Amino acid sequence: MRTVLMVAEKPSLAQSIAKILSRGNMSSRKGLNGACSVHEYTGSFLGQSAHFKMTSVCGHVMTLDFIGKYNSWDKVDPAELFSKAPTEKKEANPKLTMVKFLQVEGRGCDCIVLWLDCDKEGENICFEVLDAVLPVMNKPRGTERTIYRAKFSSITDTDICNAMNHLGEPNRNEALSVDARQELDLRIGCAFTRFQTKYFQGKYGNLDSSLISFGPCQTPTLGFCVERHDKIQSFKPETYWVLQAKVNPEKENSLTLDWDRVRVFDREVAQMFLNITKMAKEAKVESVSKKEKVKQRPLALNTVEMLRVASAALGMGPQHAMQIAERLYTQGYISYPRTETTHYPENFDLKGCLRQQANNPYWAETVKALLSEGINRPRKGHDAGDHPPITPMRAATEAELGGDGWRLYEYITRHFIATVSADCKYLQTTISFSIGPERFTCVGKVVTSPGFTEIMPWHSIPLEESLPHCEKGDLFPVGEIKLLEKQTSPPDYLTEAELITLMEKHGIGTDASIPVHINNICQRNYVTVESGRRLKPTNLGIVLVHGYYKIDAELVLPTIRSAVEKQLNLIALGKANYHQVLEHTLDIFKRKFHYFVDSIAGMDELMEVSFSPLAATGKPLSRCGKCHRFMKYIQAKPSRLHCSHCDDTYSLPQNGTIKLYKELRCPLDDFELVLWSSGSRGKSYPLCPYCYNHPPFRDMKKGMGCNECTHPTCQHSLSMLGIGQCVECENGVLVLDSTSGPKWKMACNKCNVVVHFFENAHKVRVSPETCDLCEAALVDVDFNKAKSPLPGDETQHSGCVFCDPVFQDLVELKHAAMRHPMHRGGQGKRQGRGRGKGRRPGGRLNPKKPKDKMAALAAYFV
Repeated sequence: MRTVLMVAEKPSLAQSIAKILSRGNMSSRKGLNGACSVHEYTGSFLGQSAHFKMTSVCGHVMTLDFIGKYNSWDKVDPAELFSKAPTEKKEANPKLTMVKFLQVEGRGCDCIVLWLDCDKEGENICFEVLDAVLPVMNKPRGTERTIYRAKFSSITDTDICNAMNHLGEPNRNEALSVDARQELDLRIGCAFTRFQTKYFQGKYGNLDSSLISFGPCQTPTLGFCVERHDKIQSFKPETYWVLQAKVNPEKENSLTLDWDRVRVFDREVAQMFLNITKMAKEAKVESVSKKEKVKQRPLALNTVEMLRVASAALGMGPQHAMQIAERLYTQGYISYPRTETTHYPENFDLKGCLRQQANNPYWAETVKALLSEGINRPRKGHDAGDHPPITPMRAATEAELGGDGWRLYEYITRHFIATVSADCKYLQTTISFSIGPERFTCVGKVVTSPGFTEIMPWHSIPLEESLPHCEKGDLFPVGEIKLLEKQTSPPDYLTEAELITLMEKHGIGTDASIPVHINNICQRNYVTVESGRRLKPTNLGIVLVHGYYKIDAELVLPTIRSAVEKQLNLIALGKANYHQVLEHTLDIFKRKFHYFVDSIAGMDELMEVSFSPLAATGKPLSRCGKCHRFMKYIQAKPSRLHCSHCDDTYSLPQNGTIKLYKELRCPLDDFELVLWSSGSRGKSYPLCPYCYNHPPFRDMKKGMGCNECTHPTCQHSLSMLGIGQCVECENGVLVLDSTSGPKWKMACNKCNVVVHFFENAHKVRVSPETCDLCEAALVDVDFNKAKSPLPGDETQHSGCVFCDPVFQDLVELKHAAMRHPMHRGGQGKRQGRGRGKGRRPGGRLNPKKPKDKMAALAAYFV
């Protein structure tokens, strides 16, 4: 019996597809990485009985990055990133060990069916999966085909079974276009980002952004927002005058008329028109016209339109809306939410989708009426050849989906019902009046057939006053004529919906990446989201865009990126060579980069006006070890210390508070130590600003505090305060937090494990002795007599935190409340004290000997 491996893009999809194909008769187990499950069942494959193994990945298996040394900002000139720097594919999430998991499941399989999402990214993941699995699968006999690709648009029984019966092949060209985009974005983005971040953060203290990033799509997106801001700033309001007339066809009601000249910008001319019309006491009907007009039903829904409506009408950001749509798709409620198509294929089962909605109380009547009277064929839209438009695939209730999920599903369903409904028809009556020599008009609309506006009431024709019945030549008394003074108003800031429209129009990003680019400019503090989801550029965003315009406008204009997107599409269609497109585009941007670097003074002039130099920002905190003057602590992101006398800047750990540490100094460089803390529930450690940026020992890396320093005699170092190996992570050491009393704790110097112990102890010290059982350092604890929890009213005890029965009830393990997942405590090998395998009772034995003091001293002096 053949074994068939099947791989979907997400665990939830794998489960849904397996359930459909096995008709619910399957066994499931967890995979070795804990994130993906494997569903097994027996069935027939291409006319033969086969054993199926259905599993999944979690998005991309691999990601593109530079090889080791090119990831260092300090050692590599950004210009090298365009061509010299080699790239490599790394596991996108090493913790998931996805490659190993796929190889374990794929070993011994005869065929593979790829159920990845049917878009360009999905095709790219297909080949990532194949690269991992093919080497371990059984070799094909002769020319036997072993790789199959399933094409589907929704998680319904019909669609999935249909895909299984019509298997194709993965598309290499589409996968290559994604590879090209990844490499271009990596090389161009990193080169510009590294250069401008280092240049401007080394000069200005209040930029309030930890990364001044550039992106080939992100920067034109910001450009649109700043362009609108500039229009608002340069707008000069003008005064104009409007003539307003009211006639009284009946005693009670008056009718307001619109002036045919609309407005005039000269007060005296307006006054003249007012004087002329005031002389007339009656308004004469010059013509009455009636026309039947049609408001067309909407085109079928694609991704961009869904994101626009979600932002403008539902108040959801594009990224949030996309996440909800993906969840609705994986649960089988809607069809695939990433599509550019607004046209239903001829064989699409519109009635079947409509029948699903016949029992929902919100639209049951409309749906039943449509089914009995017959549906209208949806309007002919654009067919991009990817997926059908976004369509509801099964009925749902508000209780099932809840909150934003229901609101988005309700809109998608209403939109779908509207596409198969009739157009809205109304009668428009226009009456033209003359008052003296001036012409005035009034318009009225009466709905004759509401059509799709019943299901989309926000599109309905507004109710207006009914117009009087009249004929040409009728006279009506003039009620009043007055002159209104008004002013032209500036445009408002761009809404997300308007920005999405501009991005689509200019070819910036794809339906999948547009939300990501908008989210990026918000996260980088280039724009803020104001009420009504309007995007207002910050000072930093404005200065950056103006700087690009000053140096090289093409960096911010949409034209060049739009041309690159066209080239990438040609790769996907097999009409352009992958290597040539890559080489040509990188060559253009490399020249632009060199010109940008040479002309950076132009942007710097704009920065000087808006931001303060490092020396003028921050507040004095700790002394410099070189000049012994106070260095300034700059709190704005990224927080750092700056010595204006030496003109040196020292980076600090982010997302916590920094304060002076008892005015103690580092024995190596005489810098005053500072204390970083993530809050009372988190961890804290001292650090030397100089050592943190310039590691003093070979076994230390940049970004390590005193809790990872291997100095053999310093009282704050790992050697003196390390207690034992972390109880959770492999490389970490639990280090005593000597500032934490009376609520004493030790914290891992790698992960966020915190161990609270010996509350209310007077003193806690790390002893030079080690535990015989686990080789962790012993701890000397000194309690006040009144608060001592020790047996026999003892106040002092020395023992192992992990093994000593006296200490067992006084130790409590917790996870630190980290303010941000990006906080890191540096990497590097454990050395000195704490090498012993500290453990909980029943933990790991056979410890390694700690490195002795002399070895640590030797490393120090070397």
